[in-house]
Amino acid sequence: MKVLGLIPARGGSKGVPRKNIRFLNGKPLLAYTAETALKARNLTRVILSTEDEEIAEVGRKLGLEVPFMRPSELAQDSTPSFSVVLHSLLTLQAQNENYEAVCLLQPTNPLRRAADIDACVDLLIRSKADSVISILPVPHEYNPKWVFWQSADKKMRLASGDEEPIARRQDLPPAFHRDGSIYVARRETIFNRQSLYGSHVQGYEMKPEFSANIDTEDDWRAVEKRISRFDD
Repeated sequence: MKVLGLIPARGGSKGVPRKNIRFLNGKPLLAYTAETALKARNLTRVILSTEDEEIAEVGRKLGLEVPFMRPSELAQDSTPSFSVVLHSLLTLQAQNENYEAVCLLQPTNPLRRAADIDACVDLLIRSKADSVISILPVPHEYNPKWVFWQSADKKMRLASGDEEPIARRQDLPPAFHRDGSIYVARRETIFNRQSLYGSHVQGYEMKPEFSANIDTEDDWRAVEKRISRFDD
């Protein structure tokens, strides 16, 4: 399968300013995802999508291809990932390059492994799913069978839509949340369904030690400590 590895890295991060090229334990945050993606055997090509010339130059030095610059209107806080993926595919298509699937890799997880990327692509092929997303288990106290929504009139309703919560923890069905490290979607899912998910989504469970999401300075410090321990 011809799979495009796509790393989106805009310049306007607010939680951690310029985080994509800020140094984390001795190298730019972007470097961790670049190195891992370039090691993955199931990615045909790895490109960087950015509107920022400085980030583009850092990406090139890391071995990433920057075949186009992303329009600034697609690099806003409100820009959905889907729009970035679609723009990348359409731009490459105009350059006579097409892919059967896209693997979206946010730089905010510097801990993911090439093996995880390859496993997600293998799962997409094997399961014939529309997409594969990396996941982590939800603690039982946050299981949808136990979580309540509160309406404007203060009425409580189970998130699952059930009338009553399941009584025993042992009877709760497994629940998972997106970990955000890896998204792999088929071309037809993106173009025909206008979605990164589709109707058949498979989950790839990450090991917690290789999962991270840097959105704040606290996240940054926590991940920096974890990476330092890996180096010990």
